[in-house]
Amino acid sequence: MQKRIVVIQAHPDRDPERFGRVLSNAYIKGAHEAGHELRMIDLALLDIPLLRSQQEWLEGDVPGNLRGAQSDIEWAEHIVIFYPLWMGTMPALLKAFLEQVLRPGFAFSYGGTGGFPRKQLKGRSARIVITMGMPALFYRGYFLAHSLKSLKRNILGLCGIGPIRTTLVGAVKSGGNPRHQKWIAKLWMLGLRGR
Repeated sequence: MQKRIVVIQAHPDRDPERFGRVLSNAYIKGAHEAGHELRMIDLALLDIPLLRSQQEWLEGDVPGNLRGAQSDIEWAEHIVIFYPLWMGTMPALLKAFLEQVLRPGFAFSYGGTGGFPRKQLKGRSARIVITMGMPALFYRGYFLAHSLKSLKRNILGLCGIGPIRTTLVGAVKSGGNPRHQKWIAKLWMLGLRGR
């Protein structure tokens, strides 16, 4: 069954050799081969201003160059986010993007039952793919994957996106790793399946 998929590439470095970019390209290739409809958002190519106040977040306008990203997210049935783990969390560029795009009125609204926000992006699933230098098991076991949990629950979950699956790719080295080809094949297969 074909899906409408938006891929969000959140590596701030445009270098196509970054392993996260290689993996997103493998995913896209698999999804194309399976006939899924795809849209791509590359954050390194966008000017994403920082929000500096609650008032700006609640009442300010989404920058014109990011309105297309909102349309892509609204269009999508499945959202795939690729990013490198930087200082234990997502790069600031991704956080700034999410703050700009997933605003009240679009992603959720206040005034839901029991004081909880009304989730406005229900019906969409997601996958989060994180690359990191440390072993993924260490990130999960010692650091308890705290930034991943925050993204899943406090950001995507708040908007109603789910289920959310994860792929953690550890021990990524710029010089290469013998396991890289296995990861490329795995992401190609996930793209093929639209997962």
